[in-house]
Amino acid sequence: MSDVALKKIRKSFGALEVIKGIDLEIRSGEFVVFVGPSGCGKSTLLRIIAGLEETTSGSLSIGGTDVTHAEPADRGIAMVFQSYALYPHMTVAENIGFGLSLARRPKAEIEAKVRAAAESLQLTALLDRKPKALSGGQRQRVAIGRAIVRDPKVFLFDEPLSNLDASLRAQMRLEITELHARLKATMIYVTHDQVEAMTMADKIVVLNGGRIEQVGTPMELYRHPKTPFVAGFIGSPRMNLYGGEVARAYGCSTYGIRPEHIRLSPEKGRWQGRIRHLERLGADAVLYLDVPVLGSLVVRTAGETPFETGMTVFAEPAPDGEHRFTAD
Repeated sequence: MSDVALKKIRKSFGALEVIKGIDLEIRSGEFVVFVGPSGCGKSTLLRIIAGLEETTSGSLSIGGTDVTHAEPADRGIAMVFQSYALYPHMTVAENIGFGLSLARRPKAEIEAKVRAAAESLQLTALLDRKPKALSGGQRQRVAIGRAIVRDPKVFLFDEPLSNLDASLRAQMRLEITELHARLKATMIYVTHDQVEAMTMADKIVVLNGGRIEQVGTPMELYRHPKTPFVAGFIGSPRMNLYGGEVARAYGCSTYGIRPEHIRLSPEKGRWQGRIRHLERLGADAVLYLDVPVLGSLVVRTAGETPFETGMTVFAEPAPDGEHRFTAD
């Protein structure tokens, strides 16, 4: 078993408390993504699981064993960092097997594990190359291979794709997801990118200010956000959120509607507004409306929309598309 349990985890740096009482259960074999804005505590929480940061209080167990005060090497984890941290003078094979060499594992065992990892990551043809001859995506796969050969209980990923361009990030998201399906290993992945979270996770943990805002599957968080913060963080473009008189008119503290849950018409609808700006993105279009009763309203619709900048239109919420958040 490689489940992970965090109980009442707190972490302070001097007078600054950055993790404020985290309780979380991660089941064996799950792909869990920690997501949130910069400074929310997601990387600190990952480092606590890795043993790179000591907890101020609380307990941590991996596979049913208390590892709260265990050394990183004794936790059964392997970590993949944002930087590839490859040795430039070593080949791909030597980089992948370096940890095993340090542990003085038998040569035949090292070669077998390196071959198996390289095959799973489509690196077999590159084993004799040096890192300088690899693309960014290939280097990241080598770093992942170095983690695989250790047969860890838990894989930890700390924003591993942030150094890649958009096309490579999309490719690597697919490759890491397929790797998880093959290995059936417990994986914990940190990112600030909600697209990565939505496309890769079995379960998303949304963090804000050192606390958990909500835990759920990607579609649970999208369809049923519990707080305005989660509603605004999950989904692109972000949900339209309104407080003040608008919210009071709908009997709540915050009223929300996603851009894709609004229908436009030239003739009738709940809100009338003027199109201030239109972005055509191919399959989709994003419209920015000035609506007197709301202020700004963002609408996402089909790319072949007949509307243009400057036009007056009517907007209507889709059935079951509205969100009303109360004070709790």
